[in-house]
Amino acid sequence: MARFLINRLVQSAILLLGVSIVGFALMHLAPGGPLAVYTLNPTVTAQDIERIKVLFGLDQPVYVQYLKWAGGLLSGNWGYSFFGGQQVREIVLDRLPATFLLMGTSLALALVIGVAIGTLAAVRRNSIFDYATAIGAMIALSLPTFWFGLLAIFFFAQTLGWFPAGSMTSTGGGGFLDRLHHLVLPVVVLALVLVAQWSRYTRSSMLDILDQDFVRTARAKGLSSSRVLVNHGLRAALVPLVALAGLQLPLLVGGALVTETVFSWPGMGLLFISALSTRDYPVLMAILMVGAVVVILGNLLADIIIAFVDPRVKLHDE
Repeated sequence: MARFLINRLVQSAILLLGVSIVGFALMHLAPGGPLAVYTLNPTVTAQDIERIKVLFGLDQPVYVQYLKWAGGLLSGNWGYSFFGGQQVREIVLDRLPATFLLMGTSLALALVIGVAIGTLAAVRRNSIFDYATAIGAMIALSLPTFWFGLLAIFFFAQTLGWFPAGSMTSTGGGGFLDRLHHLVLPVVVLALVLVAQWSRYTRSSMLDILDQDFVRTARAKGLSSSRVLVNHGLRAALVPLVALAGLQLPLLVGGALVTETVFSWPGMGLLFISALSTRDYPVLMAILMVGAVVVILGNLLADIIIAFVDPRVKLHDE
């Protein structure tokens, strides 16, 4: 077990190193470089550009800049924003809770609804419900997230007035119910694609499990259909879905970026769009690394869970 965890941690560290190098290189290769916001401004003189380079350490070789940036990232010094001079760490950590709230709620909702729909579709295979869920899943997977978001705003916010069109709270702030009211539309939109995927994967996994000998044996022993389905079928079918949850984290992170932009949700996605439009590279690099850490840790956690729940996976320290 210890060797398994060490190997996965080493692999994760190497992957994070690669992401940081590629991301840092792309920032420097972008038109105008890290100081594009200044070099492309006709009111900023060449002397000002040189002073700014010295101030941010951009007058040094690229590898020296990278080493200093990576060292600062590990020590908690993520640099300063090009706009306002605020610490990047404070900016990012201030937005993280809103993004985690949106992603966590969407993932939980998608798991519950997707597994329920997929299980019911497997039990009632080739029924009207099965065909309807298949068509609905294909539609949800074919259309972009931002389109669903705009559609939800038009119908449920503008036309019916049931939910707010955006933001996280009402003007002047609000309590728990007010935040929950604002959370409904972005969560539903973000969870929609995940529900479509989870329902189809659950259905396929359940169909495979329900045809296994141990399920027939459980039925032959006189167990009720619901007990066979939950204690034997669903329990075995969920093992491969744990890996799917880890693999869907990049999709969830990307969907959160789009959803936050559509609904003006004050999280990492909206911050990324703002930093990208102003070419605030220190903030962009911090968001890139935080996103990479979330995705890698999610996949690592999924591997560990599978190793514990699936007896076919060996964790020998050989």
